[in-house]
Amino acid sequence: MSARTYSYLTVLIAGVISWFFINSAFSPNPRTLFQDVVQGFFVGFGLAFITLQILGRIKVTMVNGWTTMFRCGEPGNDFLFRAACALRFPGPINAPQEAMYWTTDVDGAGHVLSGEHVYTMHFQAGQLPPNKAFWSLTMGFDNNRFVPNPINRYSVGDRSGLVPNADGSVDIFIQNLAPAVHESNWLPAPVGKFVLWLRVYQPGPAILSGEYHVPPVIETRARP
Repeated sequence: MSARTYSYLTVLIAGVISWFFINSAFSPNPRTLFQDVVQGFFVGFGLAFITLQILGRIKVTMVNGWTTMFRCGEPGNDFLFRAACALRFPGPINAPQEAMYWTTDVDGAGHVLSGEHVYTMHFQAGQLPPNKAFWSLTMGFDNNRFVPNPINRYSVGDRSGLVPNADGSVDIFIQNLAPAVHESNWLPAPVGKFVLWLRVYQPGPAILSGEYHVPPVIETRARP
């Protein structure tokens, strides 16, 4: 689910909990054990969900539109922090020394990513994600499924033959139609909304310390 969907759910659950409390306080009818059990279940579930939402927002780090969480996957994390990590990054999570993850559904200006636009990620010379293994940038739908495309390319990275510019920098083209140059640097997008995932395996010290910042996704123009 998208961040907006989680926000809607949080508001809905908060409303349901408020209704339960108001109904309990002002209802003239005597309560039954069954009603108490049902109310306890829904209130407990709702409070847990809202707590994780709040904790996830507190622990998350957002730079240039990219969201990440440090310390996910570390042994000794309490259950609330582990749950918040799982909420933000569904699926298996490695310790930071093994892998770091970023995700975004907005560009650097905060606008929702859509194949109706053409985007570029520009890495300055020597500023590709530092690592001792590899890194990849993956395209997906809101439900985290791959985006079908004519060249069957679902990610790009240091093993996909990216072509650098003359100054050593690297541009990744994120768009629905093939770019005019450097097609090897093209990450095909759908016609509608999408999300991006950046994964860096055995990340370098600059990533682990938080010094390295993933460059923003920049909208260059509307899709022709």
